[in-house]
Amino acid sequence: MSAPVRNTVIGVVLLMLVGLIAMWFLRSFEKGSEEITLPAYGEPTYNALYALRETLIRDGSKAESRRQLDLPAMQLQPGDTVLLLDDPRQLTPAQVEGLLDWVQFGGHLLLRAPDADEDLDGNEQGLLERLGVVTSDAAARCQIWQVEGQPSHDEFCSGSRFTLTGKARAERRWADAGGDDTLAYARLRYGLGRVDVLGSMDFLLNGNGEHEPGLRDIAHRDLTRLLLAPNYGKGTTHLIYAMEMPSLWKTLFQRGWPVWVPLLLALLAWLWMRCQRFGALLPSPREDRRSLLEHVRASGEHLHRYGKSPLLYDAVRQAFLARLRRRAPVAAALTGDAQAQAIADHLQWPISRVQTALQIPPSQDDVALRERIRLLIQMRNQL
Repeated sequence: MSAPVRNTVIGVVLLMLVGLIAMWFLRSFEKGSEEITLPAYGEPTYNALYALRETLIRDGSKAESRRQLDLPAMQLQPGDTVLLLDDPRQLTPAQVEGLLDWVQFGGHLLLRAPDADEDLDGNEQGLLERLGVVTSDAAARCQIWQVEGQPSHDEFCSGSRFTLTGKARAERRWADAGGDDTLAYARLRYGLGRVDVLGSMDFLLNGNGEHEPGLRDIAHRDLTRLLLAPNYGKGTTHLIYAMEMPSLWKTLFQRGWPVWVPLLLALLAWLWMRCQRFGALLPSPREDRRSLLEHVRASGEHLHRYGKSPLLYDAVRQAFLARLRRRAPVAAALTGDAQAQAIADHLQWPISRVQTALQIPPSQDDVALRERIRLLIQMRNQL
């Protein structure tokens, strides 16, 4: 088979293979679309009322979000609305007084009734006590909410229940025939304004998926619109989503562990390397006790012991000649017997004695070594 024919056959086989794969793919798969709710990022992750604020703004109302209640910065007006998401028992007496003064002249306040707490309840200066609201430890029960054209809804299923005292002026109540007098919602009159107390505000939040739709649900939007009706469109809606500031240390512990855990391990490793090892005690090093003369004597004994006595003699002879060059340079310049005669004349010694001192002693004659070193030292001292 020639090369062109072989290449043609290979090409046809490849085209048939590609065609079969394409046919299988088209028969097995079909194009479709699916809506997927992406996880929140940015402000919606920490502002649970972000969707409510954006909805109000798009509806033409003025809305602002705040982490904490700041009455001086908010500059509340009679037609404004304030929604407090967190526990109203955390308000200071000054904040309670400021809110009630504002509500009395036409403000609209929305509160969430918290769970009963013996430590927090019973404060006569608290906001709930001033309004005549009493927390209850009764179990939450669902309230049916029906919107025309929409499936029936159950609200306040996970909220708290509360009751009202005799001084509360209730305009609306929402309860059930559960056998007690607890409420899931109430609208109270306070002066010219109104206060809405809700057992739960889950339907006002951003929502988190299919099981917690939040404001994505049409029925929840209708219920929210009814709650905001008293001052809707009249003024600014202030949404307070986190009155209690999270602790810095708690935030660092929960979210900052990818940073502080490696740093902690590095610190522990460094401390382990730097710490003192435990084991047997080592004796203290001996202090230097010998003087210079002792070192010289020990060095000389070492040389003598290993047959290096001529080095000792030569060191003393070189010391004598060095002083001779300074004190009698003429004698130092001579050599042999002439030098010995000059040294003897200078020292007034017999020449034989000087010659004996300048002769190298035998390596094994310790007596001659000591004698000639003694003579050299005497000669050096007399120069």
